[in-house]
Amino acid sequence: MKKTLANSLTARLGVAGAIASATLFALPASAQDRLSLADRVSRLEQQAQASAGSTSLVNQVSDLQQQVSQLQGQIEELQHQNKQLQDSQKAQYADVDSRLSRLEKAGASAPAAAAAPAAAAATASAQGAAPAPTDSAPAAAPASASSSPGQASPAEQTAYDAAFKSLRGGDYVTASRGFREFLTKYPDSPLAPNAYYWLGESYYVTMNYPVAIEAFQRLVKNYPQSEKVSDGLLKVGYCQIELKQQDAAVATLKQVIAKYPSSKAAGLAQERLRRLQRQSAN
Repeated sequence: MKKTLANSLTARLGVAGAIASATLFALPASAQDRLSLADRVSRLEQQAQASAGSTSLVNQVSDLQQQVSQLQGQIEELQHQNKQLQDSQKAQYADVDSRLSRLEKAGASAPAAAAAPAAAAATASAQGAAPAPTDSAPAAAPASASSSPGQASPAEQTAYDAAFKSLRGGDYVTASRGFREFLTKYPDSPLAPNAYYWLGESYYVTMNYPVAIEAFQRLVKNYPQSEKVSDGLLKVGYCQIELKQQDAAVATLKQVIAKYPSSKAAGLAQERLRRLQRQSAN
């Protein structure tokens, strides 16, 4: 009887131990499942944040690429404008150099022509013959100095030549200052039309078009009989082109052709009009 009770108690204790053991081992597994779920949620949140960060980064990169593309377009446009300015400046320098070269050649030929009668007189005297009559009037000023009627005084000629020498040497700032001072001091000089023209050129070459056009317009308005008027009016049209005043420029160039049809300025005006038409067509 005692043995039976002992066995029964032992069996119950074994069952209880088994249940306790099962309960003991079951608790950590449940806790582990809960921790794993929390980790998974945390991991998903981190992934979502990383995904959102990646999307933001992609958007930022896209914006930067768009900005770079826009900057590249602006750079290309600036490069194109710079090339146009360089081409325009080269053409202006070439035009001024060409005009100065022609004036220098004309000025060099004038002394030689004036010396011919003197040489003939000297030859005749050496041969015992009476010298041929010569013109007693003073020799005309070189073309580089004046193409206007009348004779400038020595002081006027000296001041004009100094400004013109600076222009020929490429010192356009000194040249413009010299021509302005000349016009202030000698407004009625026969060299005034030329001074206004070269004053305008000194500003035109340095792309100071508003001031250049003012000088050329004063030449055209104040000295309508001057030989420089056709060239001055042509340069008014050139300045208007550079200032993007296309309609006014076309009208001015047509005026040059109509008023001075046989002049070189008219030929240049026709060529410039053709260029403007080609540009408009493109």
